[in-house]
Amino acid sequence: MSPPVLPRKKAVLRAQVIKSLAHPSRILMVDALGSGEKCVCELAEVVGADMSTVSKHLSLLKSAGLVAVEKRGLNQYYSLACPCLTDFFRCVDGISKKNSRSLREACGL
Repeated sequence: MSPPVLPRKKAVLRAQVIKSLAHPSRILMVDALGSGEKCVCELAEVVGADMSTVSKHLSLLKSAGLVAVEKRGLNQYYSLACPCLTDFFRCVDGISKKNSRSLREACGL
């Protein structure tokens, strides 16, 4: 008996979440948020971009449901809405190490 097939709608939703992570700056921000909430100015420093660019990235992450925002006074503080992302990144890092090792072996290094 074959396993149940993932419904297309669920596959599309997963793809949207993964696409929202598909930029190095957004990955840096999510990684930084893994250690606790940050304001836009702190994330701009981490990414090395201006605050308006960082805000656009954060808006995309927020619309994907990956980050939450809390306004305090004039500042907005971002946190991970989905802390399990750090586990996902650890998994990705493991894959990257494995692929890197395989590539080095294939090249005789």
